[in-house]
Amino acid sequence: MNNFKPTINQLPEVNPGPRHLNSVLERRKLLARRMLQISGERPSVAILFSGNEQIRNKDVLFPFRASSDFLYLSGFSEPEAWLFVYVNASGTLTDTIFSRKKIKSKEIWEGIIAGQLLVKEKYGVKNSFPVDELNSEVLEIIEASECIFAPFNDFSVVNKTINSWILEVEKKKRSGVDAPKALFNLNLLTEDSRQIKDSYEIQTMRQAAKISSLAHMRAMKFCKAGVSESHLEAELLHEFKIQGAQDVAYPSIVASGPHTCILHHRAGKRILNDGELLLIDAGCELNGYASDITRTFPISGRFSAVQRDIYEIVRAAQAEAIEKAKPGVNISDPHDAAVRCITRGLLDLGLIKSASLEDAIQKKDYFRFYMHRTGHWLGLDVHDVGSYKKPLSAGMVMTVEPGIYISPAEDLPEHFWNIGIRIEDDILITESGCEILSEDVPANPDEIQYLMCG
Repeated sequence: MNNFKPTINQLPEVNPGPRHLNSVLERRKLLARRMLQISGERPSVAILFSGNEQIRNKDVLFPFRASSDFLYLSGFSEPEAWLFVYVNASGTLTDTIFSRKKIKSKEIWEGIIAGQLLVKEKYGVKNSFPVDELNSEVLEIIEASECIFAPFNDFSVVNKTINSWILEVEKKKRSGVDAPKALFNLNLLTEDSRQIKDSYEIQTMRQAAKISSLAHMRAMKFCKAGVSESHLEAELLHEFKIQGAQDVAYPSIVASGPHTCILHHRAGKRILNDGELLLIDAGCELNGYASDITRTFPISGRFSAVQRDIYEIVRAAQAEAIEKAKPGVNISDPHDAAVRCITRGLLDLGLIKSASLEDAIQKKDYFRFYMHRTGHWLGLDVHDVGSYKKPLSAGMVMTVEPGIYISPAEDLPEHFWNIGIRIEDDILITESGCEILSEDVPANPDEIQYLMCG
């Protein structure tokens, strides 16, 4: 193909603002309604914690990233912050954020702190208090609640802190004050709503996918024999940052040669060699939302015949899986389509020896070469929350990522050795089918070769 010219639409601005605030407020209202339904219309409170900063070594901290449910319901990203969403029996909602106090001497060292006035104004809560006042202010909320909803599976500090508040309230039992009677796992409520993305989330994830597409194309252009895996990892990070992404969504996988057969290989010092493949699985995080894209391409810029044979099987498997991705189907349907296509291709190449396609699928002969699922949910977490038993619905975002990995083995022809190929795109389920959010980065082998070699 000699007329492919990679283009990408201008990246739209996606900044947290009034539109995002409206989304967050609606999420808290929906949460309050669901809490009342589950609690039998008893006064209830949801408690969320953003998380603590974590020590990397000695006095050096890891970059902080707030917990996903906290981000989803508050939009606020500072550490040591608590969100309380209280709803009384009549459905009146009162939301409160406890956060760091604005101290100018501390800001000189650590950066701007939002403070209580800005938190109340920007994040739409009724009440905003310094986190130093948490224990004195929160007991009134706990006393008024018969049920507590919290992410008990996420933070041991949440469990311990809530238990300490309940014990304090129980001390007032003889004064006619009862402690909350029921504890519920908040994750079961948030995962349902997080699974269907709103318009702000969709716009953000479109932009995240575009930024990651630019990064993958940059890596293709910079790829050549003699550079290291780590060099190309740096090119990815460079593009993420200059395009406005805050971080990587997960540690980037940059795998060359035999490393392409290691599913989660981290970039290392290995030098790229002509004749080998390079597999890059990388995505940025933008305003909390992940992208997740994989491309595999020849280091020389030209696929060998056997590399292309395997590549076309994976590409066809992805196309068949994407064709199945539409409202009403089970998420296993795209996987089953990919498995069928890959198994057929492996039979045609003689890599598996079953008597028939159906026999090979039943015996899972493909599993030696394709050992993972075809996709997962995508959102605030790269492996996002949500049931895999639900049928696909408009607003869900998922990956489609079939692959074939052929490690050296005595019973396999040597020319197949160390060929690992995965192609992964992010898709949005729409009313009529799906939209490929990451379509800007080429997957067609001719287009890849043109981009790399001209």
